[in-house]
Amino acid sequence: MADGTQSRTPAGAAPPGAAPSPDAATDAYLERRTLRRGSAGPLLLTGLGVAYVVSGDFSGWDAGLAEGGFGGLAIAAALMGLMYTCLVFSLAEMAAVLPTAGGGYGFARRALGTWGGFLTGTAILIEYVLAPAAISLFIGDYVESLNLFGLESGWPVLLACFVIFIGIHLWGVGEALRFSLVVTAIAVVALLIFAGAAFTEFSAGSLDDIPVDHDAFGANSWLPFGILGIWAAFPFGMWFFLGVEGVPLAAEETKDPARTLPKAMAAAMAVLLLLALVTFVAACGARGSAAVNSVGDPLVQALQPDGEPTVWSRIVNYAGLAGLVASFFSLIYAGSRQLFALSRAGYLPRFLSLTSRRKAPYLGLVVPGALGFTLAAWSGDGARMLNVAVFGATISYALMALSHIVLRRREPQLHRPYRTPGGVLTSSVALVLACSALVATFLVDRDAAFIALGVYAVALGYFAVYSRHRLVAAAPEEEFAALAAAEAELSRD
Repeated sequence: MADGTQSRTPAGAAPPGAAPSPDAATDAYLERRTLRRGSAGPLLLTGLGVAYVVSGDFSGWDAGLAEGGFGGLAIAAALMGLMYTCLVFSLAEMAAVLPTAGGGYGFARRALGTWGGFLTGTAILIEYVLAPAAISLFIGDYVESLNLFGLESGWPVLLACFVIFIGIHLWGVGEALRFSLVVTAIAVVALLIFAGAAFTEFSAGSLDDIPVDHDAFGANSWLPFGILGIWAAFPFGMWFFLGVEGVPLAAEETKDPARTLPKAMAAAMAVLLLLALVTFVAACGARGSAAVNSVGDPLVQALQPDGEPTVWSRIVNYAGLAGLVASFFSLIYAGSRQLFALSRAGYLPRFLSLTSRRKAPYLGLVVPGALGFTLAAWSGDGARMLNVAVFGATISYALMALSHIVLRRREPQLHRPYRTPGGVLTSSVALVLACSALVATFLVDRDAAFIALGVYAVALGYFAVYSRHRLVAAAPEEEFAALAAAEAELSRD
């Protein structure tokens, strides 16, 4: 169970020269893999949930107008908002039951076994490794377009992003989450300023000004690309909410997680729903859906009716950089915690879960960061990497929703400090919509979907051949699953 590294035997565990007891070896293993508990309260967790997502309000979603028009994207965003709301309520229940850094992997591990846990954890890692890599490219583009310090987008800017922000995470989780909260607050205030300015120019007639494709089934001015356009717009409707499901990954660093996590997740989701509504409607209504369709900076364009910068558009432009930084920074955090939990339990190489004196998983931060920087500098294709991330996300959503259903049916007696409103019906809605969104990714970027499947195949090969035979039974998620198996055995007796 130990990872082969030298560690000091706890006092009294064994006489000098004797082999340490299994319990002492286990304690030494876990002692080197602990996070700083009690660092995050309700406000920091709510900020974390919004930070994961806020960059998606500034850009990305507008490409959905090219797939479904205003009406198609509106319906897609509403359905994806419903999916995330149902998923968040389902995850809140499971996070209160199992408040560990494993998050979705831990929930699926108990409900679906080791294979289900690994499938879920790998899908989450795909999302949280590729999304920051893509966002780093967008940060580079913003730095160049804003002419900040005369820098141009390129590998030096990308490297600076990873080095600076990973450095803050290595400093400590409390400091990192407070930094994230400040940057996120700036971005949210800017979105509200944008909405106030845009609604002064609002015209309902501008919403449906995209030309109609009369060959598409069910096409009209509100659905210019027909009924199928609604489905194709699903991945872009997700941009208003993508990442909020990562809040439970902070469980081991949270004060009173059983109470705090559900409240923070619900609060973050409420903020995101409001921001999505006002941002989407205000941007399309201020200048027209056609004008902000796939432009990269839809909020800026919405505030420039003559194409010339205004005071408000400049404010939003700079705030867009703050939104990107907030999401980049928080997604690095989420990826490191998921990698930490999978490594601590032996699903991935165990050395990746070692923590520093400041209780930060330093290799869990540095290794994904190095991989993300390499992918960003090598490919330069942020849109493709985000599409791969979305594909991984939808797989994890389906498996996490299924985990809630299985746990409710299989273990109704399990103590649940928080219970999902609507119970299994709520998680079933999330499951159906997640599967629909998964299929929709093939309509948008088939190559990205197959790239994600290729990564999945390699990871599953590693698990099947090697790591599933070397799991760490003392890891919290594994102990939780073992307890369930023991209780089931007793009930049969």
